[in-house]
Amino acid sequence: MNETVHHQGSFFGRRKGHKLRAHQADLVDNLLPHLALDIELPAPETLAELFDTPVEAVRFEIGFGGGEHLIAEALAHPEIGFIGAEPYVNGMAKILARIEDQNIRNIRLFAGDAAELMAWLPARALKRIDLIHPDPWPKRRHWKRRFVQDSMIGAMARALIDGGEFRFVSDIDSYNAWTLAHLLRAPEFDWTAERADDWRKPWSGYTMTRYGRKAEREGRRASYLRFRRIAA
Repeated sequence: MNETVHHQGSFFGRRKGHKLRAHQADLVDNLLPHLALDIELPAPETLAELFDTPVEAVRFEIGFGGGEHLIAEALAHPEIGFIGAEPYVNGMAKILARIEDQNIRNIRLFAGDAAELMAWLPARALKRIDLIHPDPWPKRRHWKRRFVQDSMIGAMARALIDGGEFRFVSDIDSYNAWTLAHLLRAPEFDWTAERADDWRKPWSGYTMTRYGRKAEREGRRASYLRFRRIAA
């Protein structure tokens, strides 16, 4: 496997894995530039300007992997614009194939560090942020590499509209506890759970990812955490 490690900002991850097939490489070279966000340019006043089709609001998925959840959400909500960040080239190639095959017009992509994109976004620009089965970095010395950090929670609070949500899914108990502890002490967010099933069961309409199904087969139970942005 040809693999390099990328470290930038709060992001640590693999940039490239298995060699792309010819059509996948063509999509990365020719379709991705039409969908990719260029954060070297100033951000638009409203993120709706990024989309060719009219959208009522914009959501952001961080590290979409193979894109199963992001594709399903974009198809189910054509009135919403979606931004997906994924530095792993093979994951980007997979979602590009789905976008091409299904002619999806309400997705924009960022092949890089989600923290950098978060800093680029206008304030109060997002309706929702999803972080689905992120790398848990289980060793204590690597906890600083987890996406959920106090500084990133502040960045999310800046980017979300009042009443917007941050949704987090993981089958790793220590990362769920870490995330809950960090968000509970953040004055900008409220945990929405009122009963145990609110975090034990997926929210309505949730699309299970390939990794999520694998975790279930292996006996690992995920938690589904939702946090609402408190009005400033």
